[in-house]
Amino acid sequence: MAFGETETQPQNQTPEVVQAKKHDQNDVDKVSHFTPTICVSDSALKFTNVLYNLTPAELYEHALKYEKGSFITSTGALATQSGAKTGRSPRDKRVVKDATTQDDLWWGKGSPNLEMDEQTFMINRERAVDYLNCLDKVFVNDQFLNWDSENKIKVRIVSARAYHSLFMHNMCIRPTKEELENFGTPDFTIYNAGKFPCNRYTHYMTSSTSVDLHIARKEMVILGTMYAGEMKKGLFSVMHYLMPKRQILSLHSGCNMGKVEMLPSSLDCQSARTGKTTLSTDHNRYLIGDDEHCWSDKGVSNIEGGCYAKCIDLSREKEPDIWNAIKFGAVLENVAFDDHTRLVNYADKSVTENTRAAYPIEFIPNALIPCVGPHPKNVILLACDAFGVLPPVSKLNLAQTMYHFISGYTALVAGTEDGIKEPTATFSACFGAAFLMLHPTKYAAMLAEKMQIHGATGWLVNTGWSGGSYGSGSRIKLAYTRKIIDAIHSGSLLKTEYKKTTVFGLEIPSEVEGVPSEILDPVNTWSDKNAYNGTLMKLAGLFKNNFETFTNYQIGEDNKLTEQMLAAGPHCRDCTEI
Repeated sequence: MAFGETETQPQNQTPEVVQAKKHDQNDVDKVSHFTPTICVSDSALKFTNVLYNLTPAELYEHALKYEKGSFITSTGALATQSGAKTGRSPRDKRVVKDATTQDDLWWGKGSPNLEMDEQTFMINRERAVDYLNCLDKVFVNDQFLNWDSENKIKVRIVSARAYHSLFMHNMCIRPTKEELENFGTPDFTIYNAGKFPCNRYTHYMTSSTSVDLHIARKEMVILGTMYAGEMKKGLFSVMHYLMPKRQILSLHSGCNMGKVEMLPSSLDCQSARTGKTTLSTDHNRYLIGDDEHCWSDKGVSNIEGGCYAKCIDLSREKEPDIWNAIKFGAVLENVAFDDHTRLVNYADKSVTENTRAAYPIEFIPNALIPCVGPHPKNVILLACDAFGVLPPVSKLNLAQTMYHFISGYTALVAGTEDGIKEPTATFSACFGAAFLMLHPTKYAAMLAEKMQIHGATGWLVNTGWSGGSYGSGSRIKLAYTRKIIDAIHSGSLLKTEYKKTTVFGLEIPSEVEGVPSEILDPVNTWSDKNAYNGTLMKLAGLFKNNFETFTNYQIGEDNKLTEQMLAAGPHCRDCTEI
């Protein structure tokens, strides 16, 4: 079968994969080997041997035999290398600007959506498809996104590497035998040419890497990068477009259930971790998911079928669930290990700090399958404040929740990036700006509406510094943050007394069980009150400057909610101008 359309094919038609043989195995991980079905290709290249929905064991065999740098670790995981690219390439990501997207998408200042025209997309698509048709074999995964059965999206991933096929096998929802037999035409298709580069002289190209989305054609093309995260996050961008069209809110968040909480957080690979994955994985609660979710009129659902965890400095003691999930079937990216014992050294940063593990969500003992839950009662926004002036926990009104959701604040600290000598604020709209398709205010308006309808309370939890900025203060203990999260879950934080802070106007509790009361108001922990006030004003100025991008957008039919949101930001006459 050749992957590519002739000039006479309908624009949105994706070639069917024709089954030739099936093995009698369990419902999950069914494999079908295909006899190529001939269709005319403009390229006139030889047709490809398609390896369809292979099992992890089969993909291990292909990776170990044909892909240099692939090894089995001491725990049974597949260790592999992503080549020159060890992270996403946001400056090389393009979206076709056409009649479908021109008015809908967020373009311009602050937007992650860099435009390209359809002609350039087709040139890159042709290049990727021709390369895939040249190979002795390609891997095809037919899988799903979104555990909500009424809003499930069918995706097809065509890739050149077993590593990529196993990665997506883990990260997307795996079909049963019956679902695979009735899969039909996918709703979206990825053509991943991996290391094969784009032509740098093609219009809009800025390097040999290009990641291209065409919403109308329902296709994504990847050239010049073998970093598997491009597929995962590319599909997340697609969901950020498709789901709001159905009045479903897509969120960059973790989610667990007792009472259900959404835990939106920045996952900037270069910043200090805010703790979303760690805090959403709680032995006393069911895990719905750790990264991407939908909130519909029925409740919440995980978009993915797996977890993609950072591995740098991973230890059994700190994160036992992630540690134990790295076993046969899991993919380890860019880690270092002992040549003889194959023991992984998670502290080794010689390849990259962005070492990762991808594994099915079932590898987490308390995962809830299917990954769906009722409407959340708490929306917890996680920030890692390295300036040390935000409280460990604040109760937010609706307007404040929207303001801080759109701001998406966290901070870089010295040592995380070259040239960083002091805390540096970074803002990522909706805690995931790199993946947004619509303007952030549209997601914020949907969040506000759902919180109002379902009676959810907003919280801002700071996992950063106390008693001073990074370098002079100390990191808020994880044990204290867990106690705060537990108090939110139990509802006890709704029953305590609150006082309002100056400048940011945040409501902070008088007490939280298991947490020293003196740290709840950050001013108490600073010995130099003048330094505290100066740092507070500096951070407030950074917030105000960042939010100027969003001040000209109206939310709702009238402008009342917009005015309330703008008023929910910091108030200060002497905010430091940055």
